This record gives sequence, structure tokens and C-alpha cells, in this order.
Amino acid sequence: MENDWRLVQDVRLRALREDPDVFGASLSREERFTESHWRMRIRTTTTWVAVDVDGAGRGIVTMMQEPGSPVDDRHIVALWVAPESRRQGVGWALLDAVRQAAVAQDARTVSLWLLDGNHAAGDLFVRAGFTRTGERQVVPRDTSQTEERYVVTLRDAASA
Repeated sequence: MENDWRLVQDVRLRALREDPDVFGASLSREERFTESHWRMRIRTTTTWVAVDVDGAGRGIVTMMQEPGSPVDDRHIVALWVAPESRRQGVGWALLDAVRQAAVAQDARTVSLWLLDGNHAAGDLFVRAGFTRTGERQVVPRDTSQTEERYVVTLRDAASA
């Protein structure tokens, strides 16, 4: 997938352009990334891009093992679906891809941080089986905002 770096770049930058307030990154920073950075990002995380029949990117999600998290947790970063593709199953498909990959990696949980006020995404995550943990933190790039951790359990600790 590393050779798909332009597709990943295009969808990621579109997401940052159209919905800048829901991400922990800035468009101006990521617009400066070079090809080597995009390729490195693809090599070091697992990213899925939903494409339509014409090959246009309609959604993106990245899964990683977050530094400092338990070894059996996988973390969702930056799930985004293009406005014209919302409520058509794209978000579900991207979450299913993450869940399947996490299970294949023997993860026990999948977690994410969701910005307060992002109700549409929160509804999707809850319908997909995630629960709100009550664990909260200030958003590093904007200390006037907070986010909450959500988690879904794939298997119980006893089966580890």
C-alpha cells in the first residue's frame, strides 16, 4: 500500500480541509509533508482508504499501537468519511477493517479519543459497540477543547 501514498495524502488532506476541528493535526503542517513522510506513515501504521468505483477516496482510518498504551490495545486515529458518502456504510466498513485487523493481531481492545461535541461520530462508535470510558483529556493543540476515550473489548482478559 506504500505506493498508494498519494491517495492517502489526498484523502487525509481533504479531511483536514473539510473538518479541521475534529482532528488533532493541522492542515498547514500536513500539507508540508513530503512523499517520504507519507510513505513512512503508511509503513509504520495501518491505514485503510475507502474508495468509490471511480477510485476516488471517500473515507480513511488509521490503526496503530499507541505509545504508552497496553500492548494488547489498538488505537483508532482519524476516522473520516467524506460528507457525500456519510450514512452509506463507509464508516462501518472502515471500523470493520480495524476490528478484523485488531483481532488478527490478537488485540484485546480497540480505543480512540473523540472530541467533545462530535455527536455523529460518537453515535457511530456507540452503535459499533464502543463504550465511553469517562476518561478525559485536554486536546493538546487546543487546550480549550476536551476529548473522551472510547473503547471496545474484542476479547476478555481471561482469554489472553
